[in-house]
Amino acid sequence: MEKKVMSKEYMLNNREQILSTSFAPHTRSRKPQLLTKKERKVLGVGKDQGIATAKSVRISPSKVNIVLKLIRRKSLKEALAILKYTPKAASEVLLKLLESAAANAVNNNSLDREKLYIYEAYANPGALMKRFQPRSRGSAFSIMKRSSHITVVLKEKA
Repeated sequence: MEKKVMSKEYMLNNREQILSTSFAPHTRSRKPQLLTKKERKVLGVGKDQGIATAKSVRISPSKVNIVLKLIRRKSLKEALAILKYTPKAASEVLLKLLESAAANAVNNNSLDREKLYIYEAYANPGALMKRFQPRSRGSAFSIMKRSSHITVVLKEKA
């Protein structure tokens, strides 16, 4: 089942209908139908936010989530202050990521930096690397080297 190609005029005229069908869950799989890049651009989906993602950061997701809980739903200014004085390894990475998301929101979507707040912040597990530690009698134990993908979404307060 392939998607039909829609013109720009058609998308603008039927904006509400396209958005309602795209965000409604599919009948069988319960997953929402995804919009193409062209459709997202024409319909203006995602123009009210700034997103930044860091892939394969060498910190486990559970350690990152501890710091993310501190800053979730806070204003940008408050979150930057919290991260600056938090003595965790993940705070340095999150500080850079938050600055990047703020720059994306201001430069790409023309949002006001003073009104930004952290709408969504989460860390998913990345690639798991195993190292083997040699033991006695020719055996070896594996050491798990966990990594994470971190995403931060900023939105403007109304």
